[in-house]
Amino acid sequence: MRKLKYYVACSVDGFIAHKDGSWDGFLFEGEPINDYLESLKKFDVVLMGRKTYEIGLKEGKTDPYPTMKSYVFSRTMKYCPDQKVQLVSENAGALVKSLKQETGQDIYLCGGANLATTLFVEKLIDHIILKVNPILMGSGIPLFSGVIKQTDLELTNSKIYENGVVVLNYQLQN
Repeated sequence: MRKLKYYVACSVDGFIAHKDGSWDGFLFEGEPINDYLESLKKFDVVLMGRKTYEIGLKEGKTDPYPTMKSYVFSRTMKYCPDQKVQLVSENAGALVKSLKQETGQDIYLCGGANLATTLFVEKLIDHIILKVNPILMGSGIPLFSGVIKQTDLELTNSKIYENGVVVLNYQLQN
């Protein structure tokens, strides 16, 4: 069975973006970004919330992950500007359960917090991979948008980079 991996950059205080959705202060160069780009080869499906998808749209990217089958989850978007990207407006959990049963590589949950919370509550996230950037935001969009139950995690891998970025790989103990 495929695994769903919530792979997300965050600040030391647990925010994935500023309140306006920007990522000022996150490091996007050097060995950590090269490793991230290499890790994307392990996925053939990507899941995004609307706000995460719209960040790429602002830069003109209608299909930010062209090597993967992309799904955007939104109750408010009426259409997607790229026919290769599938818009999902309801039953996120049912779709993800179905995707996990299909043959293929792992599934990349790249954001956002609302979608992560929905999938976490339904016990569909198997791994959390945090790329912790050496900054404190103070406020912003947290890893999860709602209340989640306390859950044990098993650290399966970690890497510390010279620029202060730390990547932590956790498996959920369901």
